[in-house]
Amino acid sequence: MDSFIIAALALCSLTAPACGDKGSSKAKSCSNFRTFYKGKHFPMDGVPQSEISGEHLHICSQGYTCCTSVMEDNLALLSSREMEAVFKNASRSLQASLAGQRKAFDGYAVELLNRSMISLQETFSSTWGYVYFENSQVFSDLYQDLSDYYKGSTTNVNLEEVLNEFWAKLMEKLFYVANKQSSIGEDYLDCVSKQLETLRPFGDTSHKMTIQVTHTFVAARSFLQGLVISEDVVRRVSQVQLSKDCMRATMKMAYCPHCHGMLFAQPCSNYCSNVVKGCLANQADLNPEWTRLADTMIEVAKSRLEDMDSVILSLPSHISEAMSAMMENIGTINSKVYLACGNLRKEGASSSGVEEIMKNGRVTVEDRLGDSSNKMIKLLSTVTTKLKDVRSHWISLPSIFCRDRVAQGAGAEDKCWNGISRARYLPEVMGDGLASQINNPEVEIDITKPDMMIRRQIMQLKIMTHRLKNALNGYDVDFQDTSDDVSGSGSGTCADEMCSRGTRLVIPTSDRPRFFNPPENEKVKGSAQQHFPSAIIHLLSLLILLLQR
Repeated sequence: MDSFIIAALALCSLTAPACGDKGSSKAKSCSNFRTFYKGKHFPMDGVPQSEISGEHLHICSQGYTCCTSVMEDNLALLSSREMEAVFKNASRSLQASLAGQRKAFDGYAVELLNRSMISLQETFSSTWGYVYFENSQVFSDLYQDLSDYYKGSTTNVNLEEVLNEFWAKLMEKLFYVANKQSSIGEDYLDCVSKQLETLRPFGDTSHKMTIQVTHTFVAARSFLQGLVISEDVVRRVSQVQLSKDCMRATMKMAYCPHCHGMLFAQPCSNYCSNVVKGCLANQADLNPEWTRLADTMIEVAKSRLEDMDSVILSLPSHISEAMSAMMENIGTINSKVYLACGNLRKEGASSSGVEEIMKNGRVTVEDRLGDSSNKMIKLLSTVTTKLKDVRSHWISLPSIFCRDRVAQGAGAEDKCWNGISRARYLPEVMGDGLASQINNPEVEIDITKPDMMIRRQIMQLKIMTHRLKNALNGYDVDFQDTSDDVSGSGSGTCADEMCSRGTRLVIPTSDRPRFFNPPENEKVKGSAQQHFPSAIIHLLSLLILLLQR
Protein backbone atom coordinates (compact mmCIF):
# COMPACT_ATOMS: atom_id res chain seq x y z
CA MET A 1 0.00 0.00 0.00
CA ASP A 2 2.82 2.37 0.91
CA SER A 3 4.62 1.69 -2.35
CA PHE A 4 1.42 2.50 -4.26
CA ILE A 5 1.13 5.88 -2.53
CA ILE A 6 4.78 6.68 -3.24
CA ALA A 7 4.34 5.78 -6.89
CA ALA A 8 1.23 7.95 -7.17
CA LEU A 9 3.02 10.92 -5.63
CA ALA A 10 5.96 10.46 -7.97
CA LEU A 11 3.65 10.37 -10.97
CA CYS A 12 1.87 13.50 -9.80
CA SER A 13 5.16 15.35 -9.32
CA LEU A 14 6.18 14.51 -12.90
CA THR A 15 2.88 15.86 -14.22
CA ALA A 16 2.45 18.79 -11.83
CA PRO A 17 0.29 20.93 -14.13
CA ALA A 18 -2.20 18.10 -14.52
CA CYS A 19 -2.39 17.63 -10.73
CA GLY A 20 -2.81 21.34 -10.03
CA ASP A 21 -5.88 23.28 -9.05
CA LYS A 22 -7.27 22.96 -12.59
CA GLY A 23 -8.39 19.42 -11.91
CA SER A 24 -7.97 18.50 -15.57
CA SER A 25 -5.00 17.90 -17.83
CA LYS A 26 -6.83 19.26 -20.85
CA ALA A 27 -5.31 22.56 -22.00
CA LYS A 28 -7.83 25.38 -22.40
CA SER A 29 -7.96 27.98 -25.15
CA CYS A 30 -6.06 31.30 -24.70
CA SER A 31 -8.27 33.24 -27.11
CA ASN A 32 -9.65 35.62 -24.46
CA PHE A 33 -6.18 36.21 -23.08
CA ARG A 34 -4.81 36.86 -26.58
CA THR A 35 -7.47 39.54 -27.09
CA PHE A 36 -6.54 41.13 -23.75
CA TYR A 37 -2.79 40.97 -24.46
CA LYS A 38 -3.20 42.46 -27.92
CA GLY A 39 -5.28 45.26 -26.40
CA LYS A 40 -2.25 46.20 -24.31
CA HIS A 41 -0.31 46.72 -27.56
CA PHE A 42 2.18 43.92 -26.99
CA PRO A 43 3.55 41.91 -29.96
CA MET A 44 1.68 38.67 -30.53
CA ASP A 45 4.72 36.62 -31.49
CA GLY A 46 4.96 33.52 -29.32
CA VAL A 47 1.61 34.00 -27.59
CA PRO A 48 0.17 30.48 -27.01
CA GLN A 49 -3.09 29.48 -28.70
CA SER A 50 -3.90 27.27 -25.70
CA GLU A 51 -2.55 26.88 -22.18
CA ILE A 52 0.95 25.54 -21.69
CA SER A 53 2.80 24.13 -18.70
CA GLY A 54 4.04 26.96 -16.49
CA GLU A 55 7.36 25.74 -15.07
CA HIS A 56 9.05 28.74 -16.70
CA LEU A 57 7.08 31.32 -14.68
CA HIS A 58 9.04 33.09 -11.93
CA ILE A 59 6.30 35.39 -10.51
CA CYS A 60 2.99 33.64 -11.11
CA SER A 61 2.27 30.11 -9.89
CA GLN A 62 3.53 27.38 -12.20
CA GLY A 63 0.21 25.83 -13.17
CA TYR A 64 -1.27 25.79 -16.66
CA THR A 65 -0.86 29.26 -18.17
CA CYS A 66 -1.25 31.40 -21.26
CA CYS A 67 1.93 33.37 -20.43
CA THR A 68 5.46 32.73 -21.56
CA SER A 69 8.36 34.10 -19.48
CA VAL A 70 8.69 37.04 -21.90
CA MET A 71 5.01 37.84 -21.56
CA GLU A 72 5.24 37.64 -17.78
CA ASP A 73 8.09 40.17 -17.85
CA ASN A 74 6.10 42.46 -20.17
CA LEU A 75 3.09 42.40 -17.89
CA ALA A 76 5.27 42.95 -14.83
CA LEU A 77 6.67 46.12 -16.42
CA LEU A 78 3.16 47.19 -17.39
CA SER A 79 1.80 46.71 -13.86
CA SER A 80 4.59 48.78 -12.28
CA ARG A 81 4.16 51.53 -14.88
CA GLU A 82 0.45 51.67 -14.17
CA MET A 83 1.09 52.10 -10.46
CA GLU A 84 3.74 54.76 -11.12
CA ALA A 85 1.30 56.53 -13.46
CA VAL A 86 -1.40 56.70 -10.77
CA PHE A 87 1.16 57.93 -8.26
CA LYS A 88 2.55 60.57 -10.64
CA ASN A 89 -0.91 61.76 -11.65
CA ALA A 90 -1.83 62.24 -7.98
CA SER A 91 1.46 64.07 -7.45
CA ARG A 92 0.93 66.30 -10.49
CA SER A 93 -2.54 67.18 -9.27
CA LEU A 94 -1.18 68.06 -5.82
CA GLN A 95 1.72 70.00 -7.29
CA ALA A 96 -0.62 71.97 -9.55
CA SER A 97 -2.88 72.78 -6.60
CA LEU A 98 0.04 74.02 -4.49
CA ALA A 99 1.40 76.03 -7.43
CA GLY A 100 -2.00 77.66 -7.90
CA GLN A 101 -2.17 78.69 -4.25
CA ARG A 102 1.42 79.96 -4.31
CA LYS A 103 0.83 82.09 -7.40
CA ALA A 104 -2.39 83.53 -5.98
CA PHE A 105 -0.78 84.47 -2.66
CA ASP A 106 2.44 85.76 -4.21
CA GLY A 107 0.60 87.73 -6.87
CA TYR A 108 -1.58 89.48 -4.30
CA ALA A 109 1.38 90.23 -2.00
CA VAL A 110 3.26 91.88 -4.88
CA GLU A 111 0.09 93.76 -5.83
CA LEU A 112 -0.20 95.10 -2.28
CA LEU A 113 3.38 96.37 -2.29
CA ASN A 114 2.87 98.09 -5.63
CA ARG A 115 -0.40 99.69 -4.53
CA SER A 116 1.16 100.91 -1.31
CA MET A 117 4.13 102.44 -3.12
CA ILE A 118 1.88 104.17 -5.68
CA SER A 119 -0.31 105.47 -2.88
CA LEU A 120 2.73 106.92 -1.11
CA GLN A 121 3.96 108.59 -4.31
CA GLU A 122 0.56 110.14 -5.03
CA THR A 123 -0.24 111.36 -1.52
CA PHE A 124 3.25 112.48 -0.52
CA SER A 125 3.57 114.50 -3.73
CA SER A 126 0.64 116.67 -2.65
CA THR A 127 1.10 116.62 1.13
CA TRP A 128 4.87 116.75 1.64
CA GLY A 129 5.73 118.47 -1.62
CA TYR A 130 9.41 119.21 -2.18
CA VAL A 131 10.35 117.32 1.02
CA TYR A 132 9.21 114.15 -0.72
CA PHE A 133 10.60 114.98 -4.15
CA GLU A 134 14.06 115.75 -2.80
CA ASN A 135 14.14 112.57 -0.71
CA SER A 136 12.01 110.14 -2.74
CA GLN A 137 14.92 107.70 -2.98
CA VAL A 138 14.64 106.97 0.74
CA PHE A 139 11.07 105.73 0.30
CA SER A 140 11.66 103.84 -2.94
CA ASP A 141 14.65 102.10 -1.33
CA LEU A 142 12.42 100.98 1.53
CA TYR A 143 9.87 99.40 -0.81
CA GLN A 144 12.59 97.76 -2.89
CA ASP A 145 14.18 96.24 0.22
CA LEU A 146 10.81 94.99 1.45
CA SER A 147 10.16 93.41 -1.95
CA ASP A 148 13.62 91.81 -2.05
CA TYR A 149 13.20 90.43 1.44
CA TYR A 150 9.75 88.99 0.75
CA LYS A 151 10.83 87.30 -2.47
CA GLY A 152 14.06 86.03 -0.89
CA SER A 153 15.90 87.29 -3.98
CA THR A 154 18.68 88.81 -1.89
CA THR A 155 20.00 86.57 0.85
CA ASN A 156 21.71 89.45 2.66
CA VAL A 157 18.57 91.51 3.27
CA ASN A 158 18.12 91.79 7.03
CA LEU A 159 14.62 93.09 7.63
CA GLU A 160 15.41 94.53 11.04
CA GLU A 161 18.43 96.43 9.69
CA VAL A 162 16.45 97.64 6.67
CA LEU A 163 13.80 99.26 8.86
CA ASN A 164 16.32 100.75 11.29
CA GLU A 165 18.29 102.18 8.39
CA PHE A 166 15.12 103.66 6.87
CA TRP A 167 14.17 105.48 10.08
CA ALA A 168 17.72 106.70 10.62
CA LYS A 169 17.96 107.97 7.05
CA LEU A 170 14.53 109.61 7.26
CA MET A 171 15.47 111.35 10.51
CA GLU A 172 18.65 112.60 8.88
CA LYS A 173 16.80 113.97 5.84
CA LEU A 174 14.08 115.70 7.86
CA PHE A 175 16.63 117.25 10.22
CA TYR A 176 18.46 118.65 7.21
CA VAL A 177 15.23 120.12 5.77
CA ALA A 178 14.22 121.61 9.11
CA ASN A 179 17.62 123.24 9.53
CA LYS A 180 18.26 124.23 5.92
CA GLN A 181 19.33 127.70 7.04
CA SER A 182 22.37 126.12 8.67
CA SER A 183 25.50 124.61 7.19
CA ILE A 184 25.32 120.83 7.77
CA GLY A 185 28.03 118.45 6.63
CA GLU A 186 27.94 114.67 6.11
CA ASP A 187 29.75 113.96 9.37
CA TYR A 188 27.22 116.00 11.30
CA LEU A 189 24.31 114.15 9.65
CA ASP A 190 25.92 110.81 10.52
CA CYS A 191 25.98 111.96 14.13
CA VAL A 192 22.30 112.96 13.89
CA SER A 193 21.22 109.53 12.57
CA LYS A 194 23.04 107.83 15.44
CA GLN A 195 20.75 109.62 17.91
CA LEU A 196 17.68 107.71 16.68
CA GLU A 197 17.46 105.39 19.68
CA THR A 198 18.02 108.17 22.20
CA LEU A 199 15.79 110.85 20.71
CA ARG A 200 12.88 108.69 19.42
CA PRO A 201 11.96 111.53 17.00
CA PHE A 202 9.03 109.64 15.50
CA GLY A 203 7.38 108.81 18.81
CA ASP A 204 5.78 105.35 19.06
CA THR A 205 4.76 105.30 15.41
CA SER A 206 8.09 104.02 14.07
CA HIS A 207 8.31 101.36 16.77
CA LYS A 208 4.78 100.08 16.14
CA MET A 209 5.21 100.10 12.38
CA THR A 210 8.52 98.23 12.66
CA ILE A 211 6.91 95.49 14.74
CA GLN A 212 3.95 95.15 12.38
CA VAL A 213 6.07 95.11 9.23
CA THR A 214 8.60 92.66 10.70
CA HIS A 215 5.95 90.19 11.89
CA THR A 216 3.97 90.40 8.65
CA PHE A 217 6.86 90.15 6.22
CA VAL A 218 8.65 87.37 8.13
CA ALA A 219 5.39 85.41 8.11
CA ALA A 220 4.60 86.18 4.45
CA ARG A 221 8.06 85.19 3.28
CA SER A 222 8.03 81.96 5.31
CA PHE A 223 4.52 81.14 4.11
CA LEU A 224 5.56 81.60 0.48
CA GLN A 225 8.67 79.47 1.07
CA GLY A 226 6.47 76.79 2.65
CA LEU A 227 4.39 76.54 -0.52
CA VAL A 228 7.54 76.47 -2.67
CA ILE A 229 9.15 73.73 -0.55
CA SER A 230 5.93 71.69 -0.60
CA GLU A 231 5.82 71.85 -4.39
CA ASP A 232 9.45 70.85 -4.66
CA VAL A 233 9.06 67.89 -2.30
CA VAL A 234 6.11 66.56 -4.30
CA ARG A 235 8.02 66.96 -7.56
CA ARG A 236 11.11 65.16 -6.30
CA VAL A 237 9.27 62.32 -4.59
CA SER A 238 7.12 61.68 -7.68
CA GLN A 239 10.32 60.77 -9.54
CA VAL A 240 11.16 57.85 -7.23
CA GLN A 241 10.95 54.57 -9.13
CA LEU A 242 9.36 51.42 -7.73
CA SER A 243 11.63 48.57 -6.65
CA LYS A 244 11.97 45.20 -8.38
CA ASP A 245 10.19 43.54 -5.46
CA CYS A 246 7.32 45.96 -5.93
CA MET A 247 7.23 45.14 -9.64
CA ARG A 248 6.85 41.45 -8.81
CA ALA A 249 4.12 42.17 -6.27
CA THR A 250 2.09 44.38 -8.63
CA MET A 251 2.39 41.78 -11.41
CA LYS A 252 1.21 39.02 -9.11
CA MET A 253 -1.75 41.12 -8.03
CA ALA A 254 -2.78 42.63 -11.36
CA TYR A 255 -1.97 40.17 -14.15
CA CYS A 256 -1.19 36.72 -12.76
CA PRO A 257 -4.96 35.97 -12.82
CA HIS A 258 -4.95 36.80 -16.54
CA CYS A 259 -2.08 34.43 -17.17
CA HIS A 260 -4.14 31.63 -15.56
CA GLY A 261 -7.34 32.31 -17.45
CA MET A 262 -9.10 34.45 -14.82
CA LEU A 263 -9.35 37.65 -16.83
CA PHE A 264 -12.14 39.15 -14.77
CA ALA A 265 -10.75 38.40 -11.32
CA GLN A 266 -10.21 41.56 -9.26
CA PRO A 267 -7.81 41.76 -6.28
CA CYS A 268 -9.14 41.63 -2.74
CA SER A 269 -9.28 45.06 -1.13
CA ASN A 270 -6.90 44.26 1.75
CA TYR A 271 -4.57 42.45 -0.64
CA CYS A 272 -4.31 45.56 -2.82
CA SER A 273 -3.71 47.74 0.25
CA ASN A 274 -0.81 45.60 1.40
CA VAL A 275 0.82 45.64 -2.03
CA VAL A 276 0.62 49.43 -2.38
CA LYS A 277 1.59 50.11 1.23
CA GLY A 278 4.68 47.99 0.69
CA CYS A 279 5.52 49.68 -2.61
CA LEU A 280 5.04 53.21 -1.24
CA ALA A 281 6.32 52.63 2.29
CA ASN A 282 9.05 55.27 2.01
CA GLN A 283 6.62 57.84 0.61
CA ALA A 284 4.25 57.24 3.52
CA ASP A 285 7.04 58.22 5.93
CA LEU A 286 6.72 61.76 4.59
CA ASN A 287 3.25 62.12 6.04
CA PRO A 288 4.02 63.04 9.70
CA GLU A 289 6.28 65.96 8.73
CA TRP A 290 4.04 66.86 5.79
CA THR A 291 1.07 67.15 8.16
CA ARG A 292 3.07 69.25 10.65
CA LEU A 293 4.09 71.63 7.87
CA ALA A 294 0.50 72.01 6.62
CA ASP A 295 -0.81 72.63 10.15
CA THR A 296 1.88 75.22 10.87
CA MET A 297 1.21 77.04 7.61
CA ILE A 298 -2.48 77.18 8.48
CA GLU A 299 -1.59 78.62 11.89
CA VAL A 300 0.69 81.25 10.32
CA ALA A 301 -2.04 82.24 7.87
CA LYS A 302 -4.60 82.75 10.64
CA SER A 303 -2.28 84.38 13.18
CA ARG A 304 -0.03 86.60 11.07
CA LEU A 305 -1.38 87.13 7.56
CA GLU A 306 -5.05 88.04 7.80
CA ASP A 307 -4.16 91.72 8.31
CA MET A 308 -1.28 91.68 5.82
CA ASP A 309 -3.09 93.98 3.38
CA SER A 310 -3.82 96.48 6.16
CA VAL A 311 -0.18 96.53 7.28
CA ILE A 312 1.20 97.07 3.77
CA LEU A 313 -1.39 99.57 2.53
CA SER A 314 -1.16 101.67 5.70
CA LEU A 315 2.61 102.19 5.34
CA PRO A 316 2.21 105.67 3.77
CA SER A 317 -0.10 106.73 6.58
CA HIS A 318 2.24 105.53 9.33
CA ILE A 319 5.31 107.06 7.70
CA SER A 320 3.53 110.40 7.26
CA GLU A 321 2.38 110.30 10.87
CA ALA A 322 5.93 109.64 12.01
CA MET A 323 7.27 112.53 9.90
CA SER A 324 4.65 114.90 11.31
CA ALA A 325 5.56 113.90 14.87
CA MET A 326 9.20 114.76 14.25
CA MET A 327 8.47 118.10 12.59
CA GLU A 328 6.12 119.13 15.43
CA ASN A 329 8.82 118.45 17.99
CA ILE A 330 11.79 119.66 15.98
CA GLY A 331 12.68 122.35 18.54
CA THR A 332 13.23 119.83 21.32
CA ILE A 333 14.95 117.42 18.93
CA ASN A 334 17.32 120.18 17.72
CA SER A 335 18.31 121.06 21.27
CA LYS A 336 19.22 117.46 22.06
CA VAL A 337 21.08 117.04 18.76
CA TYR A 338 23.14 120.19 19.49
CA LEU A 339 24.17 118.72 22.84
CA ALA A 340 25.24 115.44 21.25
CA CYS A 341 26.70 116.65 17.94
CA GLY A 342 27.53 120.32 18.48
CA ASN A 343 25.89 123.63 17.56
CA LEU A 344 25.20 124.54 13.95
CA ARG A 345 26.42 127.68 12.20
CA LYS A 346 23.46 129.46 10.63
CA GLU A 347 23.69 130.89 7.15
CA GLY A 348 21.30 132.85 4.92
CA ALA A 349 17.67 133.60 5.83
CA SER A 350 16.40 133.01 9.31
CA SER A 351 13.13 131.41 8.30
CA SER A 352 12.75 127.80 9.38
CA GLY A 353 12.07 125.01 6.92
CA VAL A 354 9.52 123.67 9.36
CA GLU A 355 7.30 126.72 8.99
CA GLU A 356 7.16 126.20 5.26
CA ILE A 357 6.38 122.48 5.58
CA MET A 358 3.76 122.79 8.32
CA LYS A 359 2.06 126.02 7.23
CA ASN A 360 -1.03 124.12 6.04
CA GLY A 361 -1.44 122.38 9.38
CA ARG A 362 -0.86 118.81 10.35
CA VAL A 363 -0.20 116.58 7.34
CA THR A 364 -2.25 113.40 7.10
CA VAL A 365 -2.48 110.57 4.60
CA GLU A 366 -5.62 108.48 4.39
CA ASP A 367 -5.43 104.69 4.24
CA ARG A 368 -6.64 103.21 0.97
CA LEU A 369 -7.72 99.75 2.04
CA GLY A 370 -10.97 99.49 0.13
CA ASP A 371 -12.12 95.86 0.03
CA SER A 372 -8.56 94.52 0.31
CA SER A 373 -9.08 93.04 3.76
CA ASN A 374 -11.90 90.82 2.55
CA LYS A 375 -9.84 89.74 -0.45
CA MET A 376 -6.91 88.63 1.70
CA ILE A 377 -9.17 86.73 4.08
CA LYS A 378 -10.85 84.94 1.17
CA LEU A 379 -7.51 84.12 -0.42
CA LEU A 380 -6.10 82.71 2.80
CA SER A 381 -9.30 80.75 3.38
CA THR A 382 -8.87 79.07 0.00
CA VAL A 383 -5.21 78.28 0.65
CA THR A 384 -5.83 76.85 4.11
CA THR A 385 -8.74 74.75 2.84
CA LYS A 386 -6.45 73.22 0.21
CA LEU A 387 -3.79 72.57 2.84
CA LYS A 388 -6.32 70.78 5.03
CA ASP A 389 -7.39 68.64 2.08
CA VAL A 390 -3.83 67.41 1.41
CA ARG A 391 -2.69 66.82 5.00
CA SER A 392 -2.92 63.03 4.56
CA HIS A 393 -1.82 62.87 0.93
CA TRP A 394 1.06 60.42 1.36
CA ILE A 395 -0.91 57.82 3.29
CA SER A 396 -3.98 58.16 1.07
CA LEU A 397 -2.18 56.86 -2.03
CA PRO A 398 -3.08 53.17 -1.43
CA SER A 399 -6.77 54.01 -1.30
CA ILE A 400 -6.43 56.19 -4.42
CA PHE A 401 -4.79 53.35 -6.35
CA CYS A 402 -7.05 50.55 -5.10
CA ARG A 403 -10.31 52.48 -5.27
CA ASP A 404 -11.32 51.32 -8.78
CA ARG A 405 -9.17 48.19 -9.02
CA VAL A 406 -10.52 45.85 -6.35
CA ALA A 407 -13.42 43.42 -6.29
CA GLN A 408 -16.67 44.98 -5.16
CA GLY A 409 -20.26 43.96 -4.64
CA ALA A 410 -21.95 40.98 -3.03
CA GLY A 411 -19.59 38.13 -2.20
CA ALA A 412 -16.54 40.14 -3.26
CA GLU A 413 -14.53 39.16 -0.19
CA ASP A 414 -14.92 35.47 -0.96
CA LYS A 415 -14.47 35.59 -4.75
CA CYS A 416 -11.65 38.14 -5.13
CA TRP A 417 -8.09 37.37 -6.23
CA ASN A 418 -5.90 36.89 -3.14
CA GLY A 419 -2.62 36.28 -4.96
CA ILE A 420 -3.10 32.50 -5.16
CA SER A 421 -6.71 31.87 -6.12
CA ARG A 422 -10.16 33.42 -6.04
CA ALA A 423 -10.87 33.26 -2.33
CA ARG A 424 -10.90 35.36 0.85
CA TYR A 425 -7.69 37.24 1.67
CA LEU A 426 -6.70 36.34 5.23
CA PRO A 427 -3.60 38.41 6.18
CA GLU A 428 -4.18 41.65 8.08
CA VAL A 429 -3.59 45.06 6.53
CA MET A 430 -0.21 46.58 7.33
CA GLY A 431 0.23 50.03 8.83
CA ASP A 432 1.68 53.04 7.01
CA GLY A 433 5.38 53.67 6.61
CA LEU A 434 8.56 51.66 6.24
CA ALA A 435 8.77 50.31 9.78
CA SER A 436 5.26 48.84 9.53
CA GLN A 437 6.19 46.65 6.55
CA ILE A 438 8.41 44.22 8.46
CA ASN A 439 5.74 41.50 8.17
CA ASN A 440 4.17 42.53 4.88
CA PRO A 441 3.26 39.22 3.18
CA GLU A 442 3.16 40.71 -0.34
CA VAL A 443 6.24 42.89 -0.79
CA GLU A 444 9.72 41.97 0.33
CA ILE A 445 11.24 45.14 1.74
CA ASP A 446 14.32 45.83 3.86
CA ILE A 447 13.13 48.27 6.51
CA THR A 448 16.75 49.01 7.49
CA LYS A 449 17.46 50.63 4.11
CA PRO A 450 15.21 53.68 3.65
CA ASP A 451 15.22 55.68 0.44
CA MET A 452 17.77 58.43 1.11
CA MET A 453 16.28 60.90 -1.37
CA ILE A 454 12.96 60.73 0.45
CA ARG A 455 14.76 61.08 3.81
CA ARG A 456 16.29 64.32 2.51
CA GLN A 457 12.82 65.59 1.64
CA ILE A 458 11.63 64.75 5.14
CA MET A 459 14.47 66.89 6.50
CA GLN A 460 13.46 69.75 4.17
CA LEU A 461 9.94 69.59 5.58
CA LYS A 462 11.30 69.65 9.15
CA ILE A 463 13.46 72.71 8.46
CA MET A 464 10.58 74.57 6.80
CA THR A 465 8.23 73.79 9.68
CA HIS A 466 10.83 75.10 12.11
CA ARG A 467 11.09 78.35 10.14
CA LEU A 468 7.34 78.80 10.15
CA LYS A 469 7.10 78.19 13.89
CA ASN A 470 9.66 80.92 14.44
CA ALA A 471 7.76 83.18 12.06
CA LEU A 472 4.74 82.88 14.35
CA ASN A 473 6.84 84.75 16.92
CA GLY A 474 8.14 87.34 14.46
CA TYR A 475 11.54 85.69 14.53
CA ASP A 476 13.52 85.62 11.28
CA VAL A 477 15.59 82.41 11.39
CA ASP A 478 17.64 83.41 8.37
CA PHE A 479 19.05 86.52 10.02
CA GLN A 480 19.00 85.81 13.72
CA ASP A 481 21.57 87.75 15.75
CA THR A 482 23.73 85.29 17.68
CA SER A 483 24.40 87.76 20.49
CA ASP A 484 22.72 87.44 23.86
CA ASP A 485 20.63 90.57 23.41
CA VAL A 486 18.58 89.85 20.31
CA SER A 487 16.37 92.91 20.64
CA GLY A 488 19.21 95.33 21.39
CA SER A 489 18.62 97.31 18.24
CA GLY A 490 15.24 98.42 19.50
CA SER A 491 13.38 97.44 16.35
CA GLY A 492 10.79 95.48 18.26
CA THR A 493 11.43 92.29 16.29
CA CYS A 494 11.52 90.28 19.48
CA ALA A 495 8.94 92.22 21.43
CA ASP A 496 6.83 89.15 22.04
CA GLU A 497 7.66 87.10 25.11
CA MET A 498 7.86 83.95 23.02
CA CYS A 499 10.35 85.41 20.53
CA SER A 500 13.17 82.95 20.07
CA ARG A 501 16.66 83.97 21.11
CA GLY A 502 20.15 82.76 20.47
CA THR A 503 21.53 80.83 17.57
CA ARG A 504 20.57 80.45 13.93
CA LEU A 505 18.40 77.72 12.51
CA VAL A 506 18.24 74.66 14.75
CA ILE A 507 16.96 71.41 13.30
CA PRO A 508 14.18 69.99 15.48
CA THR A 509 15.37 67.21 17.70
CA SER A 510 14.43 63.64 16.91
CA ASP A 511 11.44 62.02 18.57
CA ARG A 512 13.58 59.01 19.40
CA PRO A 513 14.24 58.39 23.12
CA ARG A 514 17.58 59.44 24.48
CA PHE A 515 19.79 56.80 26.04
CA PHE A 516 22.25 57.31 28.86
CA ASN A 517 25.84 56.79 27.78
CA PRO A 518 27.94 55.32 30.61
CA PRO A 519 31.56 56.39 31.19
CA GLU A 520 34.20 54.62 29.13
CA ASN A 521 35.42 52.41 31.98
CA GLU A 522 31.86 51.23 32.60
CA LYS A 523 31.42 50.49 28.88
CA VAL A 524 34.54 48.31 28.88
CA LYS A 525 33.47 46.60 32.05
CA GLY A 526 30.00 45.90 30.72
CA SER A 527 31.41 44.58 27.44
CA ALA A 528 33.66 42.12 29.24
CA GLN A 529 30.78 40.84 31.34
CA GLN A 530 28.68 40.25 28.22
CA HIS A 531 31.37 38.28 26.34
CA PHE A 532 32.46 36.15 29.30
CA PRO A 533 29.40 33.81 29.41
CA SER A 534 29.47 33.25 25.64
CA ALA A 535 33.14 32.23 25.83
CA ILE A 536 32.30 29.61 28.49
CA ILE A 537 29.53 28.20 26.32
CA HIS A 538 31.87 27.82 23.34
CA LEU A 539 34.47 26.06 25.49
CA LEU A 540 31.88 23.68 26.94
CA SER A 541 30.57 22.86 23.45
CA LEU A 542 34.08 22.07 22.25
CA LEU A 543 34.70 19.86 25.31
CA ILE A 544 31.49 17.89 24.69
CA LEU A 545 32.50 17.24 21.07
CA LEU A 546 35.92 15.97 22.17
CA LEU A 547 34.36 13.67 24.77
CA GLN A 548 31.96 12.24 22.18
CA ARG A 549 34.93 11.20 20.08
